[in-house]
Amino acid sequence: MVALPTLPNISMSGTLLERGLRSLVGAWRGIAGGDETAQLGRNGELDARDIERLRGLFNDCLEARGGEVSARARAAALGRLYLGLNDAGKVSFLKVLAGGFGADPALLDKKIGEVQQAADPVARHKAERKLRQALTPPRQRLLTQFTALPQGVKFLVDLRADALRFRKEAPELGIVDADLEDLFIAWFDVGFLELQRISWNSPAALLEKLIAYEAVHAIESWDDLRNRLDADRRCYAFFHPRMPLEPLIFVEVALVKGIAGNVQSLLDQSQPVLDPREADTAIFYSISNTQTGLRGISFGNFLIKRVVDDLSRDLPNLKQFSTLSPIPGFRAWLDEIIAEGAPDLVDAKARDQLREVLGQRFSKGMLPGLLQDRGWVENAALADALKPVLLRLCARYLLSAQDKTGKPRDPVARFHLSNGATVHRLNWLGDRSKNGLKQSAGMMVNYLYRLDDIDQNHERFVRDGTVAASGEVRRLADL
Repeated sequence: MVALPTLPNISMSGTLLERGLRSLVGAWRGIAGGDETAQLGRNGELDARDIERLRGLFNDCLEARGGEVSARARAAALGRLYLGLNDAGKVSFLKVLAGGFGADPALLDKKIGEVQQAADPVARHKAERKLRQALTPPRQRLLTQFTALPQGVKFLVDLRADALRFRKEAPELGIVDADLEDLFIAWFDVGFLELQRISWNSPAALLEKLIAYEAVHAIESWDDLRNRLDADRRCYAFFHPRMPLEPLIFVEVALVKGIAGNVQSLLDQSQPVLDPREADTAIFYSISNTQTGLRGISFGNFLIKRVVDDLSRDLPNLKQFSTLSPIPGFRAWLDEIIAEGAPDLVDAKARDQLREVLGQRFSKGMLPGLLQDRGWVENAALADALKPVLLRLCARYLLSAQDKTGKPRDPVARFHLSNGATVHRLNWLGDRSKNGLKQSAGMMVNYLYRLDDIDQNHERFVRDGTVAASGEVRRLADL
């Protein structure tokens, strides 16, 4: 077989995104008709006159003059205007949305009074319905008009991504963000999503996006991608019917014997392909959310459960379902607690061993410097001396480090524990990549999904924050 050319990881801010925008603008060109926005934002920005005209166009949309064709034309014209603006222009556009078109305070007061004065259950129900209608800001009705356009839902998802991106400089855009989030919670209910398996025979445009969206272990070439879609691999994604070629979240799975502990070995293209019928374990080694605009809309837990069901049905020989997961917050947490002077980080035995290897007295404050570059990994004696220290501290991090809300500090741990998984095993130098060493001193963790324990683990975690963990990990933590 002739090797395909090397394909660097595609940036969504580059060619793929630009091609998508050209397609979107082209699709809307004919719909927009005369296009009342043609004279706005000529230099990519909106001046004071443009902003006033834009506000009028938004009002025209809300007044819904004309029929459905006119409504689609107005939405297409506004969408084309937005896509043609630079960042400053987009901020101005979103500020117009945020600054007006909210719920009418006087109307709300009136409807609240009608609810309070309702004389019987039927009257109260009618009054409550009218109150709910009054609570819906015109801004949401305006945004919903874009859904009638080709790729209109994707446009709104990207619009929210922009609102999130610009919120630091323009906090008022949080209003647009919140309105879109409310819409998306209903539109992207998991009951509307379709689970699909992605294979080497999937459309090339979809495979390109798989490469671009991979957020855990970069796909370096077409050969790398083919390896990840081989017979002993599986890739699944959730899709929305209105975004058929846009995966919302995807998971990559390796079918292996036993629980894997090293991602470089797992992704080694030179490894022979295993007959899936001989595998006893499914390893979830990468889960990637793809749409920034859907932040806060969670469907990852449903994805895992659906994939487990699918694999169990197709491959009854599978007995274990486990992840091979990164530990993205460990190094940052370790640096913090060392800076804060936390006690009992390194025991006497480990200090003596490190002093012997380093040829000088060791103190815990030296740890960040030792881990700064990958030199310690290449020094076998130093790595051996650091191993018990880092494993112990990493186990403590996963089992007891919390964020301000009292939930596990590590985002990956928080995700899997809330889905009912167990912290099963820490893997020393399971990821020797530059990023793996930087974020977790090269360690990875297996979260085990025991089908009989998932519901109980989930309930205990949600109820009182109990972290399900194996005896091995608890002994490592020495808590």
